[in-house]
Amino acid sequence: MSGGVVGARAASLTFMLGCPSHNGNGHGKLLKRVAPILELMGKKVVHMGGSGAGLAGKLANNYLLAVSNIATAEAMNLGIKLGLDPHQLADLINGSSGQCWSSYVNNPIEGISPGAPVEKGFDGGFAVGLMRKDLGLAMKAARESGAELELAKRAEEVYEHVEDSEGMKDFSVVYRWLERRNVGGTVKRVR
Repeated sequence: MSGGVVGARAASLTFMLGCPSHNGNGHGKLLKRVAPILELMGKKVVHMGGSGAGLAGKLANNYLLAVSNIATAEAMNLGIKLGLDPHQLADLINGSSGQCWSSYVNNPIEGISPGAPVEKGFDGGFAVGLMRKDLGLAMKAARESGAELELAKRAEEVYEHVEDSEGMKDFSVVYRWLERRNVGGTVKRVR
């Protein structure tokens, strides 16, 4: 499943399933019986294919989430350092091509995504250590399948540093880690 603590509280989880859709063992009937139960906890149930396909989908999704979370933190940090109002920047990103779950639902700037972990000092949510674990599993699956993940190693390093300095906070705490690493320069005021 995907959506984390925020999605569980909002009953907006996405479930990805792997099982035969129909064969002599009645798995198609099982899928039809399970989906309505899962829909009580979430907004979407996706049949990904045969056994193991749900896990493959989760690994690919969480790899993208790991990278997009870092990119969201970097983009917000850059815009703020360039003098942009963080709320206007988030409004722009979330209404444009940069919009993603990390910018819209789990934005690392207070006051942008109601209920996001930043509102509670990054407590709760999807812990950095869990993201590191999922990223590691995706990297292992990529090695085993021959898939190239160009950004994986750097993302792994970032999450390792973040966990060392921030502990078991929500993984969106990457923003605070970046902010503390800002060196020199002056805030540019855009006119």
